[in-house]
Amino acid sequence: MNFSELDLPYEVKQGIEHTGFTACTPVQEAVIPRAIRGEDVAAQAQTGTGKTAAFLISLFTRLVRNPGTDLGNSPQALIIAPTRELADQIFHEAERLGKFTGFQCLAVYGGIDYQKQMDVLQKGVDVLIGTPGRLIDYFKQNVYSLKKTRYLIIDEADRMFDMGFIDDLRYLLKKMQPYSKRQSMLFSATLSYRVMELAYEFMNLPEKISITPEKITVDQVEQVLYHVGKHEKVPLLLGLLKKEQPARALIFVNTRRAADMVVERLNRNGWKADAITGDIIQKKRLRLLADFKEGRLPILVATDVASRGIHVEAVTHVINYDLPQDAEDYVHRIGRTGRAGATGKALSLADEEYVFSLEEIEKYIGQKIPVEWADETMYVREIRRTAEEKLRAAAVSQQQHQQRRPPSKNRRFPSKARQH
Repeated sequence: MNFSELDLPYEVKQGIEHTGFTACTPVQEAVIPRAIRGEDVAAQAQTGTGKTAAFLISLFTRLVRNPGTDLGNSPQALIIAPTRELADQIFHEAERLGKFTGFQCLAVYGGIDYQKQMDVLQKGVDVLIGTPGRLIDYFKQNVYSLKKTRYLIIDEADRMFDMGFIDDLRYLLKKMQPYSKRQSMLFSATLSYRVMELAYEFMNLPEKISITPEKITVDQVEQVLYHVGKHEKVPLLLGLLKKEQPARALIFVNTRRAADMVVERLNRNGWKADAITGDIIQKKRLRLLADFKEGRLPILVATDVASRGIHVEAVTHVINYDLPQDAEDYVHRIGRTGRAGATGKALSLADEEYVFSLEEIEKYIGQKIPVEWADETMYVREIRRTAEEKLRAAAVSQQQHQQRRPPSKNRRFPSKARQH
């Protein structure tokens, strides 16, 4: 189905043309007709399937055809996302798709522009997008109200549970109008029992839509696994980069310390790279993502805090320097490449520390990951640091540590919501 076949307002169609969309993806074809009729929807769809456009096109259609009146300081629509990166990505897509509708959108999340976000929100917005922590923060200060908000969208609901946000989410939903007086849409990679329990509690008989391919991983992503000793991982990584020559690569590690190490050794050996981890300040996080998206930074090293938050087109390679310890994270990681019908390659290094995750990963994806064995020519000899360089690097590391985001004041019971 093409978007031209859908019954959409002219302003929304303009936004779709401006964005360059022509044909609907399966999730868009299933969701949009139901949602624009006003039905509640609980949809299962993997990342990269076009679900963001599905709910935004539906939302803008409803807003154009059902203008809100006397809403006071309540936004017309609330979109809740688990991570800052996802909230920001939704906002930018809303700006493109809603360009000709005249509706004002705002994204609020922790780590940046606290007062600026508050000032804009106090003046009133039509579509409020945010992470649970910052949304609750402004709500408790009476910066905005939810009493007359007419539309609710929850994105990546399963991630809300995984990140410990479910209590915060329930708090916000209980402050809204009853489900019979608003339209709600929920999207999740899995419609598990706990996700559907949330849907049945806070939604009005939602239509359950499942867009699940036969394979959990997409065919466009070529997967390769290398068994390697821990001490040989960096030389093999350098060899793979030399062989593949990726135009835009994401390298995933399991810890911040590993991220810093990989970046330092890549830079020393002639590969321009930087790291995005959970504790860097938000301004730097956004700058790094912008550099990566625009091609100024060819290699981005990331921990799993970014595995669902990075939505960048034309990522040619994903490299699991560390195998993830959770099988679902493997799918989310390699889903950063092979998006929108493009091809991609996912390379994984299995060492003696993380190889124990392999059985669970292969069981979850329902297939064996093809194994290739690296010969001696695949290992590139590193350029080692001199003693003077080690001292200089230690000083830089200490300075970077001091610049990282300060820990929560509530040290005994840190709030996950506040961090996100």
